[in-house]
Amino acid sequence: MEKSLNPTPPQIHRRACHLCEAICGIVVETDGEEIGSIRGDDSDPFSRGHICPKAVALKDIQNDPDRLRRPVQRVGDEWQEISWQQAIESVTSRLAAIKEQHGANAIGVYQGNPNVHNWGMMTHGANFLGLLKTRNRFSATSVDQLPHQLVAYWMFGHQLLIPIPDIDHTDYLLMLGANPLASNGSLMTVPDVAKRLKDLQARGGRVVTVDPRKTETAKVADRHVFIKPGTDIYFLLAIINTLVAQRLAKPGRLIEISDGLNEALEAIRDITPAVAQTLCGIDAAEIETIAGEFAAAKRAVCYGRMGISTQAHGSLCQWAIQLLNLLTGNLDAVGGSLVTLPALDLLNGPTSRPGSYKRWESRVSKRPEALGEFPSALMAEEILTQGDGQIRAMVTVAGNPVLSTPNGRQLDRAFESLEFMVAIDLYINETTRHADIILPTTAPLEHDHYDLIFNIFAVRNTAKYSAALFEKPADGFHDWELMDELAKHFAAKTGQTVKPAMPPQMLLDFGLQMGPYGAATEHKLSLEKLKAHPEGIDLGPLKPSFPQRLQTANKQIQCAPEEIIKGVQKLCKDLRHHNPAEQGLRLIGRRDVRSNNSWMHNYERLVKGADRCTLLVNPDDLAELQGNADISAQRGVLASRVGEIEVRLQASTDMMRGVVCLPHGWGHQRPGIRMETASQHPGVSLNDITDELLTDPISGNAVLNGVPVTLRVSAV
Repeated sequence: MEKSLNPTPPQIHRRACHLCEAICGIVVETDGEEIGSIRGDDSDPFSRGHICPKAVALKDIQNDPDRLRRPVQRVGDEWQEISWQQAIESVTSRLAAIKEQHGANAIGVYQGNPNVHNWGMMTHGANFLGLLKTRNRFSATSVDQLPHQLVAYWMFGHQLLIPIPDIDHTDYLLMLGANPLASNGSLMTVPDVAKRLKDLQARGGRVVTVDPRKTETAKVADRHVFIKPGTDIYFLLAIINTLVAQRLAKPGRLIEISDGLNEALEAIRDITPAVAQTLCGIDAAEIETIAGEFAAAKRAVCYGRMGISTQAHGSLCQWAIQLLNLLTGNLDAVGGSLVTLPALDLLNGPTSRPGSYKRWESRVSKRPEALGEFPSALMAEEILTQGDGQIRAMVTVAGNPVLSTPNGRQLDRAFESLEFMVAIDLYINETTRHADIILPTTAPLEHDHYDLIFNIFAVRNTAKYSAALFEKPADGFHDWELMDELAKHFAAKTGQTVKPAMPPQMLLDFGLQMGPYGAATEHKLSLEKLKAHPEGIDLGPLKPSFPQRLQTANKQIQCAPEEIIKGVQKLCKDLRHHNPAEQGLRLIGRRDVRSNNSWMHNYERLVKGADRCTLLVNPDDLAELQGNADISAQRGVLASRVGEIEVRLQASTDMMRGVVCLPHGWGHQRPGIRMETASQHPGVSLNDITDELLTDPISGNAVLNGVPVTLRVSAV
């Protein structure tokens, strides 16, 4: 057959890549059902053409032969495809029977972080999960950013009212436990962060990083300071005390809306630079210098992320950061930290959930709920400990907690013991291999998208709607459709009423038109207008908005939350028992720009090249451990209270002495998974040696940084 003289030209689609928090604009070229190319969109006003390697994974997900397209049921060690009707009937019948026999709390729910990257799950997930009426709710929040949200709830009145660094206008950026060049920003939606940091420095500003590892971001900073893992709170409080002692504090107008500031400062006064030096390993003079620079800068901001959230004092650290920004007049200030005003404002909607704490406690460890959930570190004990309220069935949604939560081996055993498990997921992975039934939804390019969460944390106000590139398969479900279908069947079996649900597009259009840039404003935002501008619409820079945006009862910033002050008092009391010589070897995690979740290891272009699952060790530590300086081609055994793993060692002068570093999300050697590429690049799981007993005592957030370990090495 002769080729057509007038072939159909490729189609050009503009949308957002929603695989990480940066939500970069991309241009996708397609020819029918084939994806030709994916590149950065120069016309996107937010990402400005920036793209990272993960964006190409959208093509790989679409074409991945391992991705599930239809429901599967486990029969022995095999999986069989079943119809949607059979799958939904079986899932809802089993869950209803378990609830009837053992009560609502016999069903547990775990939601992974892809839930917040998929807007249909955000709008409709509760339609089904809410009907379960279980208190045993868990999510990736408590192995990540829970301290941020809890502190925001206590200080500002809403868990999502989190101030973001105004990176485009600041003169001094102090970062702790953050590596935005690898993460593309985290709780700081900041595409093209490398250029933004260069622009900061070009206008005479400075970037200072504090981290046990000299990260990719630290290497482009003006100064990097090593700190012992888990001791950031002492550094932060010493800086605050320096500002007070040297009369450098200048809260300005914030003093009028700050409740309990004197109480907060009184509680921390024992943590001086001299005291902090013995605890965090940073000279007192260095602490005082950074405090002086921060106070002298016209516009400064302190930002701390994963490294200081997933440690023993995560909640105190996030509180101290807010206090530091407030005390220097940089909270709610241009060039300091500001809250975003998103086009669809979830903070003020009818379904807004400001937050909660201690409404109930866990059955076994008696830990308080936080923001409606229990810490994920408690999941295994709630499954394995017999008695009334024991979890007997699990619903996991887009999560792989066996690789992402502490003591993954114990959780592996716990999932194996369940009476029933259903997973809503695209893959048979280390967690879902235990499911009785797996329900897959459409792939990212088969459904539309509007970012509901990360626009709330963006460094600039923008809005963008992404249309689907491909038609939904005839026998497929979008995530919101599946949740509604499960809700309908489960409600019928349990005698509950299901309220009619609007499609997410209708909710979006209503929210946009009624929102801060909607029909009553000059922007006149609507879904139709966003569709006409697929590159996105710029809505301007962040602006000061306190006290108007505060949601505390008295419209004041609560500087001394009760639980925080109790935590600080205990911290100071424990100082007398602290022995710096007991530090020992400590483990921290790390992020890679090509990896956000464990399922990204199933795409060859994201795992090819040198092995990235290596244990970084300071060369002097390695030489001391082995007894000589020849440290090439070594493997080692890394051990903690909960177990040990064999690791490949990599000498790195980027590491502080006494600290070792391993990335998260690996460990694809478990039998029964169906992720071929990941199995060929298995690595080892960091969370096979993190300890479920180590948590932030206030929030319950997992301690993934500063875990005590031992290392023995041997030449291969």
